[in-house]
Amino acid sequence: MNHHLSLRATFRRKFFAGLFVTVPALVSVVVLIWIFKSIDGILGPVYDRLFGRHVEGMGFISAIVLIFIAGTVSTNVIGNKVIKAVEKYLMNIPVFRSVYSPVKSIMDAFSKSSSFKKFVIVQYPRPGVYAFGFLTREGTTRCFSDGRTEPLQAIYIPTNNLYLGEVALFKPDDVFCTDIAVEDGVKIILSGGIATPDMLREAVR
Repeated sequence: MNHHLSLRATFRRKFFAGLFVTVPALVSVVVLIWIFKSIDGILGPVYDRLFGRHVEGMGFISAIVLIFIAGTVSTNVIGNKVIKAVEKYLMNIPVFRSVYSPVKSIMDAFSKSSSFKKFVIVQYPRPGVYAFGFLTREGTTRCFSDGRTEPLQAIYIPTNNLYLGEVALFKPDDVFCTDIAVEDGVKIILSGGIATPDMLREAVR
């Protein structure tokens, strides 16, 4: 009886160990295939009409080439001016502006290594509940009508993985700056908290 229980426990342990190894890999493969098919499906029909038959992957390869060209143009002085001029024109279109502006702001924030200064902990959304966040700005000052001022810090608090979240202002004393590097903080958020260390220490100021 004990032998059967031991075999069952061993099987269960190794099965779940294998599950935790294979599931992330399978999900990654599925996501990559979905991205490939989605992009290929957008540009693929152009080549279908051009060649008279479907060539698998041509749409995807073209998208990669177009992105590379766009990156090359945007890093060129003249090309950058042209892109900004086109962007300024398109921003006059209400529907385009409402979609493009927030997406560009997010991409700009994540493309700059200095956007997130520190990985912090704050009480949010109410006292007694703690949330991870990223310090994005320290020099904000609140001015009262009687002339008093109060320093505030802008904290970006992810609410959906990393790319969606809220910005809240806190007094410096209400922000716990951890000794965790921003890159490791990103891993903690993306792992759903699984990568959180056993001990959270305050950073040396």
